[in-house]
Amino acid sequence: MKLSQTGMGTTKLNNIDKMYPGQSILLQTGQLVQYGAGLFAYNTVPLLLRRNVEKIITETLNQYGCAEVLLPTLQPDTIWKDSGRYDHYVQNGTMLITESNKGTFCLAPTGEEAMLEFAREKLKSYKNLPVTFYQIGEKVRNEIRTRGYLLRGKAFPMLDAYSFDKDEAGMALSYENIKKAFVEIFEKIGLKVIPIIADNGDMGGKKSEEFMMISEQGEDKILYDETTGIGLNHEILEREDYAEYLKTEYGISDISNLKEIRTMELGHIFQLGTRYSEMMHGTYIGQDGNETLYFMGCYGIGVSRTVAAIYEQYLLNDPKFGPCGFSLPESIAPFKAQIVPKIENPEKLDLAEKLYHTLNNENIGAILDDRENITMGAKMKDCKILGTPYLIVIGDKTENDQFELEYTKTGEKSVVNFETLLQKLKGES
Repeated sequence: MKLSQTGMGTTKLNNIDKMYPGQSILLQTGQLVQYGAGLFAYNTVPLLLRRNVEKIITETLNQYGCAEVLLPTLQPDTIWKDSGRYDHYVQNGTMLITESNKGTFCLAPTGEEAMLEFAREKLKSYKNLPVTFYQIGEKVRNEIRTRGYLLRGKAFPMLDAYSFDKDEAGMALSYENIKKAFVEIFEKIGLKVIPIIADNGDMGGKKSEEFMMISEQGEDKILYDETTGIGLNHEILEREDYAEYLKTEYGISDISNLKEIRTMELGHIFQLGTRYSEMMHGTYIGQDGNETLYFMGCYGIGVSRTVAAIYEQYLLNDPKFGPCGFSLPESIAPFKAQIVPKIENPEKLDLAEKLYHTLNNENIGAILDDRENITMGAKMKDCKILGTPYLIVIGDKTENDQFELEYTKTGEKSVVNFETLLQKLKGES
């Protein structure tokens, strides 16, 4: 990517939101554009980061035996009336609807109804089970209290997966399979999450766990034991049978060492049982020839929430000026290196062009800052704004094929030749 082709200018950061500095920087620098409360557009780098997150999700779920599909966001009201959730969602204002001469349509806030409708046509026999379908699609919720920019918006990309099993034992196995997949997904992304015991709430079913990241920016408070790794949502303790529930479902009999911490929810998994199958007549023909209800599980990751969490987690703080940008993990950064040449020097610019094409040919994503009438210092600051892990400066301090290389996370600098530079960017040294 050449910055001269992106329309990117330089922006002086002012009045950064203390609660969400990372996303505040994205907005001030035009990497996110807000259209209204909870409605955002993504510029190139955040969009590519989001796609890298989605790629990790899809590749991992495929490895765990799941099948990707895509459902419409706009859905007829009939499937929501079949499940009995239409009136509830419309009355509390969560679901947006539109009426036309062709009927009433809903913008889906979640996907249980549509996925069951999709699966019912395909999973007609016990021979077709078990199956886990998933999608990454847009969800729309008329959040009255949008919060934290991408953390709680009105329209947002979401991974939602649904398992269909013959019985409760099969559902439990599918649930544990996706739980392992989620842990692996967040490890690959570079975010440390804790699966904690949660209440199923409106979703129904009897067992669920939230995937929480410890963060002061989160809106959740949980009880957590650092030694054992056990975590609980406060809502569990509101159950009259919480002690028996924890012991029966999770084998937990002592919660005396748990302490309250603030967290950010990035994912949630549920054992739904037969609730939705009963409401929407989701059945298959069993081995005995009789109609039998699906046992379902539901699993979700907030993709935009995860992108927001990455930017807040990998924020750079200047000792003098405070939050000044990001250094994204190399494993998910859209571009690994950003080249800043002394543009008024034709030889330096020519060397930068050659390096830019060489890196891209080696599948090392690179940005060339070829913008005119902008100082070298401003360009070097913009490298951090874009979150690029490595800054390559081609200026007066280097000669011939030498390059000044900076690792933006630590500020460590070195002067290297082309061969050494290539080795470092490939992770070979």
